[in-house]
Amino acid sequence: MKTTTRASIRAGIRSSAALAACLAGAHAQAQTAVQIYGIVDTGVVHVTNVDAAGSSVTKMPSITGEFPSRIGFKGTEDLGHGLQAFFVLESGVAIDTGTLQQGNRLFGRAANVGLKGTWGTFTLGRQQNMTYISVLKADVLGPGIFAIGSIDPYLPNARSDNAIGYMGNFGDVVVGATWSFGRDASNAGGPPATNCAGEVPGNAKACRQYTGMLGYETKAWGVNAVYDRMYGNTGAAGGLTSSDNTDTRTLVNAYVMVGATKIGAGVMDRDTRAATGRTESDLYYFGASHPFGPFTVDAQWSRRDTKHANADVAMLVGRVTYALSRRSFLYATIGHIDNDGASAVALDAGGTVGTGLSQNGVMVGLRHHF
Repeated sequence: MKTTTRASIRAGIRSSAALAACLAGAHAQAQTAVQIYGIVDTGVVHVTNVDAAGSSVTKMPSITGEFPSRIGFKGTEDLGHGLQAFFVLESGVAIDTGTLQQGNRLFGRAANVGLKGTWGTFTLGRQQNMTYISVLKADVLGPGIFAIGSIDPYLPNARSDNAIGYMGNFGDVVVGATWSFGRDASNAGGPPATNCAGEVPGNAKACRQYTGMLGYETKAWGVNAVYDRMYGNTGAAGGLTSSDNTDTRTLVNAYVMVGATKIGAGVMDRDTRAATGRTESDLYYFGASHPFGPFTVDAQWSRRDTKHANADVAMLVGRVTYALSRRSFLYATIGHIDNDGASAVALDAGGTVGTGLSQNGVMVGLRHHF
């Protein structure tokens, strides 16, 4: 009897241990895998004609180098049946001073949570909208210091607060959209902080924003079309001081691969109906990128034609990047910009230039990914 009892106890212990091990394994599999990642990028830039007197300046830039610096945290959890939960928290950092970017937000580049499945990706929170996502597909310079973001600073800052997002890939067809109840809750100033928090009782249009994208993409070529409309409210920047004021961008871009060379081009129509009046413009860009062993060479021409005003601007930029490793890169960028009439677009993102003056610039820098 005692032998039977002891055997039963031992069998029970083994069964309990096996069950505990199974539960521990299931718990381990259900845990969120978290990744810390980022880019540290800075260097030295020299630009001419930074004021009406034609002065030059040599400096370390704050906003961007070849890429904007950032640190991020992202994680995914496998929920089974092809479904994943995820989150992204990403901060922009000014390497020259160590301060936060995107209007002093802690997680200004991204702060969102979502679900991903075979049907696509559903996202809630601050996120890149379709304008940001689409531009990067054909703009070979990306959010660099001398790039189309200098002409239209919204493009590398096209993110929306309080947003619902969707992105789906159906074969070669790409569909995406965002809807924001209040597009920009920061009043710190600058392109990424335009003081339009929205979510106003009794005024659903206040600071609303919606973007949509439809595209067809393969490895060899692709084309995308985007529509982006934002509304204003009292105190918002850019003259959008009423919910009846709007800023609308319609963008079409395309890319094609010719061997290892990527060629990209785009055109964007912008129609701003502000309290101060209506402004219309067209932005064009055309560029190419080609790798040569550890080197990558990029070149791009861009131009903004402002309708009904003498304020056109054109930019030409070249860049060489040398890969020290898979994570570390040296680069040099050279650029020239021509301002006509009342135009005062600086070559370097966040910089200054004398009204109507041309500007030359060069930057050398170092970028590291982790």
